[in-house]
Amino acid sequence: MAHIDVDDLLPNDRVKQSVSAREVTQLTRGASNRYADEGDTFELDGETFEIVGVTKRTLGDFTDADARREGSPSLEAYKQRMERVHPGPFEWDDSDEVITYRFERDQHP
Repeated sequence: MAHIDVDDLLPNDRVKQSVSAREVTQLTRGASNRYADEGDTFELDGETFEIVGVTKRTLGDFTDADARREGSPSLEAYKQRMERVHPGPFEWDDSDEVITYRFERDQHP
């Protein structure tokens, strides 16, 4: 277990604000880098968060529930958001490998 830099896992201020507001409880990143391990912690706005799950998967494994945990109302809305926010040509490919990080506020600071 390590304490990680919040900037390494959460890529921008909008995501940080959504995590702080409890609108986002997981984040999925490309599988080329591993940003955290289960049990790692990070601090955001004076609160400590713990990584409670790290899962390697494909985009095709995504569900509406995953999309909601990432701050979108549905899988289709999540796909559209990903296509908007990623620079360059990004196309959703169900076979692309990703890593999903689930986190919770640490209840034992």
